[in-house]
Amino acid sequence: MRGMIVAGLVATSLLGAAAARAAAPLLLEAKIALPDVIGRLEGLAVDRARGRVFVAELGNDSVGIVDLAHETLIRRLPHLKEPRGLAYIASSDTLYVASGLDGAVRLFHGAPLAPAGIIAVGPEPDEIRADAASGLVYVGYGGGAIAVIDDATHQIRGEITLSEHPAGFALTPDGKRLLVNVAAAHELAVIDTEADKRTAVWPLRDGRDNGPLALDGERVITVFRRPPLLAALSAKDGKTLATLPTCLDAGEVFVDAARRRLYVVCGEGVVEVLESADAGFRRLARLPTGAGARTALFSPELDRLVIAVPATPANAVSEAAPRAPAALWIFRPAP
Repeated sequence: MRGMIVAGLVATSLLGAAAARAAAPLLLEAKIALPDVIGRLEGLAVDRARGRVFVAELGNDSVGIVDLAHETLIRRLPHLKEPRGLAYIASSDTLYVASGLDGAVRLFHGAPLAPAGIIAVGPEPDEIRADAASGLVYVGYGGGAIAVIDDATHQIRGEITLSEHPAGFALTPDGKRLLVNVAAAHELAVIDTEADKRTAVWPLRDGRDNGPLALDGERVITVFRRPPLLAALSAKDGKTLATLPTCLDAGEVFVDAARRRLYVVCGEGVVEVLESADAGFRRLARLPTGAGARTALFSPELDRLVIAVPATPANAVSEAAPRAPAALWIFRPAP
């Protein structure tokens, strides 16, 4: 009888664990190690056709190339002078790398990622957003500017002036407007992408240090770090529609339109999953990642959320919690 009871308890426990996993809105599929990485992981991009993810390893002056199917680091592109922002354009098979140390954008082409040119932009380029439809690449840099690069010619088509250094970018679905968080000025700039100029500025009064930015239909989603707060704004005039307290040190926010969810990735070591509704948001889950894990990428085509988790900081290492190397954590949304 005792054996039957123990067996029943084990079976119940296993069923409960399976049910909990099934109910989770994000399931951790893999941790892909990035050995010998020093410091921060600053940007991600995906080559969907080849199942590759690129990760900017700032402290290593390199970009890591990860094979998703085999869950392994293939190789690295070295000597990139503090790579920060990444973008990949499938139509031209080109990877763009913003090098913060020397103010250049480096290009790599094709399956072998052969060097394809260097474009001098300006001091401290970091944020990059590529528009596949127009073939334009937007690179934030300096004290308040965005360089507009034509992917067909690899030339700078124009420059957009802002009041301070740009942070998060979001393109409207028609590609006619680029929305830009300007954290130091506590504002959101609206850019006309045909004229390459700023057409409006929306003051943001709900918080400070507005970095992450995304579009959710007719709403603009921005996340403040002081206080930690997510806000939905009208895409017409920037007026606040809803707010919700969120995790500390937000680095990214993504919209999963198919599931009406938001993913907020925070450096405190968590990813928050929110359900989007007409009136606001409802928190579905708060899942642990790793300290400093604020760089991420959500690919609707792959239906995966990739989070770059730095190596365990020296002050957090203990006998109970040994040092873990940097890694890409791959989450699959469910159901």
